[in-house]
Amino acid sequence: MPPAARVTASTPSRRRQRLAPEARAGQILDVAARLLMDEGFTEVSMERLGREAGISKALVYNYFPNRNDLLRALLEREMGLMRASQAAQVKASESFEDLVYRTTRLYIENMHQRGALLRKLWAEPAVARSLTDEHLSGRDHAMRYLARRVAKQYGLPQDVALPAVDMQMAMTEAAAQHLSQSHDDVDFATEICVTLLLGGLDALARQHAKARATAAKVAKGAKGVKAVAVAAGTPVKRASKG
Repeated sequence: MPPAARVTASTPSRRRQRLAPEARAGQILDVAARLLMDEGFTEVSMERLGREAGISKALVYNYFPNRNDLLRALLEREMGLMRASQAAQVKASESFEDLVYRTTRLYIENMHQRGALLRKLWAEPAVARSLTDEHLSGRDHAMRYLARRVAKQYGLPQDVALPAVDMQMAMTEAAAQHLSQSHDDVDFATEICVTLLLGGLDALARQHAKARATAAKVAKGAKGVKAVAVAAGTPVKRASKG
């Protein structure tokens, strides 16, 4: 056999590895995510993706008609994985406090690991446009679910629980942002954030209970005054509607 044709154990095979369609699409998206993080949007071309994945450019086009479709699929995959992980943590939680800790830690950890990728994808209008409504709908669904849990746990009306949860979700996003700009770790950021979240809800519940007690006391006093006036035959002056 001529030396040029000789194959040894150390010679890498150039044959394309056969993958199932879903696995191949996932491989291409993995390569796209790495290139986007390491080198930016300009390097995410169909030709470069094929070369890095060890496949032809034509095969990349077979899975994704153009680059924007590919990047939209990447963003959709990332968001889908995050939603699935959150749903699993909600299901595994054993108490409201455990639910807050699990979901907060998961969000902070995910954003610490994949936040830079997500921010780059969301910053591209052509990529994010088709998923914006779905993302907002998912956030609203999560917010309303948590608001129901908060209302039940702390005895708050829904019109108080809902804005409270909305603001606290923004606090969790701020905690993830802080982590990306500091040397703190996920556990440290989670502990601080959860303490603020639960402490804030406790304080809000006490404030609301106090306000309800005061309102009840005032109402009881007014009722008593009216009863005395009626017993004495004194007309009770009605409050003006104007």
